[in-house]
Amino acid sequence: MLKIMAVNAGSSSLKFKLYEMPNEFVITEGVVERIGKEDAYYTIKVNGEKVKQVLPIKDHAVAVKVLLDDLVDKGIVKDLNEINGVGHRVVQGGSYFKDSALIDQEVIDKIDEMSSLAPLHNPANLTGINAFMKVLPNVPHVAVFDTSFHQTMEKEAYMYALPYEWFEKYKIRKYGFHGTSHKYVSLKAAEVLGKKPEEVNLITCHIGNGASIAAIKEGKCVDTSMGLTPLEGIPMGTRSGDIDPAIIEMMCRTENLTASEVIDILNKKSGYLGVSGISNDSRDLEKAMNEGNERAKLALDLQYKRIADYIGAYFLTLGRLDAIVFTAGIGENSAHTRKEILNRVKALGVEVDTDANENGKGIRDISTKDSKVKAFVIPTDEEIMIARDTVRLGKLQ
Repeated sequence: MLKIMAVNAGSSSLKFKLYEMPNEFVITEGVVERIGKEDAYYTIKVNGEKVKQVLPIKDHAVAVKVLLDDLVDKGIVKDLNEINGVGHRVVQGGSYFKDSALIDQEVIDKIDEMSSLAPLHNPANLTGINAFMKVLPNVPHVAVFDTSFHQTMEKEAYMYALPYEWFEKYKIRKYGFHGTSHKYVSLKAAEVLGKKPEEVNLITCHIGNGASIAAIKEGKCVDTSMGLTPLEGIPMGTRSGDIDPAIIEMMCRTENLTASEVIDILNKKSGYLGVSGISNDSRDLEKAMNEGNERAKLALDLQYKRIADYIGAYFLTLGRLDAIVFTAGIGENSAHTRKEILNRVKALGVEVDTDANENGKGIRDISTKDSKVKAFVIPTDEEIMIARDTVRLGKLQ
């Protein structure tokens, strides 16, 4: 049996899962939060129980050391030689990476180069990679990119109608994100349908605090809602999604703001939070809506309409649709969100089974038996995709 570590390093956090492969059993998992603080949080599961500590963790290198030392101290592994490989989530791989990649200096350099397109994410991802590679230098390390699944899009789908030299000089184009999640649920949906991935057409809806929609034709992504950055697409927890770009210049002029300040508002103070004035959490908005708050309802309805718009457009792109798939925190847990979206796309021939939608857990069909287009809830699992790619590209047996 192999032991594979799946890592997701954020700017001030480090999430991890240790798998036994190939049976895909989760040995342990946890997170280090508030890295860089004297009161950082470190949580790890031991025998199914969460153990939490508050301790000083000055950087990612210390976080990695704390984690790996703890694996040995708690007897989760006898020694670090038991770890056979490490997979790392990387947000932006640009057009360089159409698949995950075994990490070497060239790959590190490309990830660093792409940091200009993901300044909040790629540097943090690299910090995690360097910290793990220093402690575990003799095992394969694999980069799994959020963008790689979307690299099958045709030029007409990923290009913007901008001066062409912007694309040539600055790589300005649509890249898409959440690709690992979209890929995972598309494979699972094909499995549920009893078909091969290349036999099905799907629209996958990854709806969490960040959210994106993907059109998947015969197993390959042909379009997705997020763009050069995760700001494009549907409204989200704090992101605006698509807007008229002239709004930026107008707000700079009328509010005496810089372009960077407006972009910060579009990323952090818009979406659910901006429209409702209450929260970026859909659960809070659903509660407020049920209590009669019109702005909370509006914030949700704006998102539902835009998701339905994307589904309708992607249906035309695909020509034939087997299923709509809901995943991620809201997609998996909010029956109201699923119902509202599916009711808006009834014209496609999808009918909601109310009982199935409101009850049940795990993978399930929430459409009626006579629904022409199926609707599934499929919990995502990006970490297992990272572990699988680490085994595959690390050529581990």
